[in-house]
Amino acid sequence: MAEAPGDHGTRKRSSTSDDAVAAPGDQGGSARERILNAAGELFAEHGFNATPTSRIAEQAEVPKGLIHYYFRRKQDLLTALVERLPEDLVESDRVAVRGDVAGSLRRLIGELDARLESSPLLSHLLWREADTHVAVRQALQRRFGTVVELIRRVIELALPPGPVSGDIDTAAVLLARVVNHRHSVARHGAHDDELDREISFIAKALELGVGKPRKVKPA
Repeated sequence: MAEAPGDHGTRKRSSTSDDAVAAPGDQGGSARERILNAAGELFAEHGFNATPTSRIAEQAEVPKGLIHYYFRRKQDLLTALVERLPEDLVESDRVAVRGDVAGSLRRLIGELDARLESSPLLSHLLWREADTHVAVRQALQRRFGTVVELIRRVIELALPPGPVSGDIDTAAVLLARVVNHRHSVARHGAHDDELDREISFIAKALELGVGKPRKVKPA
């Protein structure tokens, strides 16, 4: 049975009206992928608000009604695109070298930069729409937390053996903020020439603290 209009539950294909919307012989998965690919390209180029669903349908070569069949609201397209973004997962053991904190951090950030360059959605869509869409803001917050944890883990693996008096957690947050800012302006063609100096400064401060007892603040 076809779903009644206005029902907010999961939409199911009907043998009548819904099939009439779909292109003859079209596989649902490929049509949905074409819609998402077209939406991602157009949102990244023109912005979410400036992209009508009719333009998405034209680029995806599907009837406009098919977009609303798969995505009840235009906002659902953006949410689905955010869910497709690649995770910033980097194997810490592969980039970290014991005794070389600065080099290890440079390799990690190089990996993160490569992911940025391979995904125009990540460099254009997320930061462009972050101020106005909750789903995008939440995705950026999750990404920031992942980057903080990656940096913290690489620092721990790269520091020379011994007790550390430096604050690794604070160093990880500070560097993650630098990386976040660098990626947020990448779509404007900006380059942060200070990043290498900041990495060197953080690495040296942490390495100088190895082997020294950590100061405990009085209660």
